[in-house]
Amino acid sequence: MRREQAAAAMLFASGMRSSAFGSLPIEAVDLEKMEIRQWPSLGVRTKNGKHATTYLLDIPELIDVIREWDSLIREQLPPEAMWYAPFRTDHFGNKTKLSSASAGKNRNQAIAKGLRKLYRAANLPYKSPHKFRHGHAVHALLGARTMAAYKAVSQNLMHGSIKVTDEVYAWLNEDDVRTQISSLAVGQSQSLNPDDELRNYLNSLSKHDLEKAINHAARLLANG
Repeated sequence: MRREQAAAAMLFASGMRSSAFGSLPIEAVDLEKMEIRQWPSLGVRTKNGKHATTYLLDIPELIDVIREWDSLIREQLPPEAMWYAPFRTDHFGNKTKLSSASAGKNRNQAIAKGLRKLYRAANLPYKSPHKFRHGHAVHALLGARTMAAYKAVSQNLMHGSIKVTDEVYAWLNEDDVRTQISSLAVGQSQSLNPDDELRNYLNSLSKHDLEKAINHAARLLANG
């Protein structure tokens, strides 16, 4: 069950899609930096082949479980092996030891099957792997207090947009995303309140862009 516990913890803390998680190699996980390299060049199967470095929510109870499994597999498997490593089985179908086999076509089913066993052991109703991604998003967004934080959550989920915020606010670099994500779980306050942030952003716009922003805001108010 240790593997399934680690899978549940990683799925929630990372917000990864199941297909990406199931194809995630050990070398794509850096717990010192709390980052996940969702890079197709490393074999990670992301939606539409997107490339991104994403970050774990710093929830100690989950990170402890993740670290324990991470240490175990690094002792037994090479860096290119799967973080959610498959097991080798004997002639009787009993699991014997971890395998360095690459991700097969049925990894999503294997993850779901493992989670079903975990839920049964805990006497809880089953939730699909995608529910962990949904939980990650809800947990993070509840802690977001600024537009930058909302944008960081959006990028961390590898979404292309977050409605109006994505149309108005600029793309954040990786350091900004890391700072925002690391602060969400522990409830750190932002250095600027939303009004100050909005004021600074508007002051940075050219006259032309400011007119566009005002017109856009007017349309939103009219439709609201």
